[in-house]
Formats: sequence, structure tokens, C-alpha cells
Amino acid sequence: MTSKLEQLRSMTTVVADTGDIEAVARLKPVDCTTNPSIVLKALGTDAFKDAFQEAITWGKAKGGKDDAVIGAIADRMAISVGAALAALVPGRVSTEVDADLSFDTKASIEKAHQIIAGYKERGIEKDRILIKLASTWEGIRAAEVLQKEGIDCNLTLLFSKAQAIACAEAKVFLISPFVGRILDWYKKSTGQDYTSETDPGVVSVRSIYNYYKANGIGTIVMGASFRNAGEIAALAGCDRLTISPQLLDELNAAEGTLTRALSPDTIKTEPLVSLDEKAFRWAMNEDAMATEKLAEGIRGFAKDLGTLRGQIAKALAA
Repeated sequence: MTSKLEQLRSMTTVVADTGDIEAVARLKPVDCTTNPSIVLKALGTDAFKDAFQEAITWGKAKGGKDDAVIGAIADRMAISVGAALAALVPGRVSTEVDADLSFDTKASIEKAHQIIAGYKERGIEKDRILIKLASTWEGIRAAEVLQKEGIDCNLTLLFSKAQAIACAEAKVFLISPFVGRILDWYKKSTGQDYTSETDPGVVSVRSIYNYYKANGIGTIVMGASFRNAGEIAALAGCDRLTISPQLLDELNAAEGTLTRALSPDTIKTEPLVSLDEKAFRWAMNEDAMATEKLAEGIRGFAKDLGTLRGQIAKALAA
């Protein structure tokens, strides 16, 4: 019998949520996703030791140690990780705009252009890259502009249907609704345990998937942030799922039948909704989980980005 991972591949595009080169080469996902935490971890490994030093040498040649140079070096390092992953996967690699730009539409667009230019310098065209932005109102507006320019975006830190609806209206290429972090919040808030079927993160992604398919929305739904293989099985059939190497290995070792849970053929009719900025912000205000997890996620990514910048500053001074 084929493994559950192979069965999953037959109904869902499998994406690796990692910067681990060895794991990507071994597990052969279609795409890879990264974030500041993943990039920071990757750059601390032997695989990217030379890339870190190359970026520092490049930065020193720029003749400065100010914030702009440090930021450019951090971008170069993130692109080094993305380029290495792009050499291993046939599809796309997501690279994230700085978390501290999550509430600045103009600066997010400028940073996205810089990232795309950095990849182009390495011979990697924009059709291999997804620009990753936090699903704030400002991030979604930046994605709307970038999509019109032909730059596809991955809207991350997505915890609510309101965020998903706003992304659809902006014609975003792909969204990454977070499953595990939603579960974390509800477990802490209620003190309850959940099955794969009652898991609030699973329920949220299923609802978004149904809304998109019911209304012919082309935005790709890619479930992310999984805590266990049960959550993945409960979303089998979703457009894409981005999964950690640990859970990919677990699925690869698991036998038994994996039943498709999501399919365009079993969609329930649902009315199309439109959200302006006022309605979006009110919907987020009324959703404590989404508001708290979005803010927490931005803070976490900003912290890791700050750690990387600190390491760069120290290396420049050495």
C-alpha cells in the first residue's frame, strides 16, 4: 500500500515548510515556503555558512553599517536561502517582506520589488517566486498592486474568513491560513481538547475553501502551520498544504487509506461578500483570536528578523 504522503500528493499539492536543504532534496515537494524564522534557522546551519559570509563581504563592500545596508544584507541572505530551495523544487519559493513593514503598503511594495530584483540577479524569474506578506489591510493592498504588476503573492498569517475574503477581492494568488496557531489559541482559551474534525483551525480552512470554490474564486488555499498529521488528513484535497519535514516524514511512514476531505465536487452554495476597509477592520476587531494571533505572528517574525539584523551588525563590526 502507498504511504499516506503519496496518497496526499494525488489530491493536494504538497509544499515543504522549511529551509532545510537536505529535507527538501529527500522529500521532493513541489514548492517551498520560508519566513524570517525559517531563514534565521537555515542561515545558522553549515549549508548556508558560505552564503552568510558572502552577504557580509558584499555588505562591507557597500561601505556602510547603517540600517539600510544591514537590511539589504538580510534580504540578500533570505534570497540565498530561497535560491538554494528554488534549485531543488520545480515550483515556487515564498520569500517574505519584512514583518516590520506589515502596516506600510508603499514600503511593502518597494521591498517586494527589491526581492524580485535580487532573485533576477541570480537568474531566477518572478514566476518562480511568491512574495509573502502579512494579511493586514495594508499587506493585502500591497498584494493587490503587486498582482496587477504580474508579481504573485502569498498572504500569510491568515486566521479569519474576513482576511480570506479581502484577499480574494484583491485577486491574491495564494493565501496561507494557519491551522495550528488557531488550535493553539482555542486550546489555551477554552482549556478543551479537539479532534481533527472539531479542530477550529481545520474548520476555518474548510470554511474558506468552501467559500472560494462556491464563488469561483481562483485564489489558491494553502493550509499551513500544522500541529499534527490528523489536521493534515482532515484537509486532504485542499489546493495546497505546506508541511514541516517532521510531519512529511510521519506521513511518508504511515500506511492506511487517506480519505479525501475537501473537493470542489462537494461544495455548498454560499453568497459572495464584499468588505471595504471599515468592514474588514470591524470584522477583525470582533474576532479576538484572529486579532491576537495576527499581532503575535508579526511580532514573532519581527523579533527573528531583528535577531538576524543583530548578527549582521556584529559580523560587519568584526
